[in-house]
Amino acid sequence: MDCIFCKIIAGKIPANIVYQTSHSIAFLDISPVNKGHTLVVPKEHYADLYTLPPKVLYDMIDAVQKVAMAVKKGVTADGINIGMNNGGAAGQIVFHAHMHVIPRYSHDGLRHWPAKKYADGEIKQIEEKIKKELQ
Repeated sequence: MDCIFCKIIAGKIPANIVYQTSHSIAFLDISPVNKGHTLVVPKEHYADLYTLPPKVLYDMIDAVQKVAMAVKKGVTADGINIGMNNGGAAGQIVFHAHMHVIPRYSHDGLRHWPAKKYADGEIKQIEEKIKKELQ
């Protein structure tokens, strides 16, 4: 497999590792949004959120919380964004599941995505479609 994250986990590519658990590893992103931007990655290869076993996901989110608090304090950030891109349309570039811990500052120049509006009655239709899929 030619997965850069698997190579980092195997020690074949150097990384600035900040935290590890039995299922997860966290390292600094080499192309950070802001300095301190950290990736939390499962140690086993899973392509995305949809393929992660719950126990691995739980471990990852626990690691994300610990790393987020450490990043916020460590780089004196005003806030933290947590993100996970799943699929190319969502911006996923490396197809090994990972969560971004991104330090944010009040005046860092980054903008949030724009909000859209529902047409009359559309929100209820979407609600019903999602509920149907959850049954």
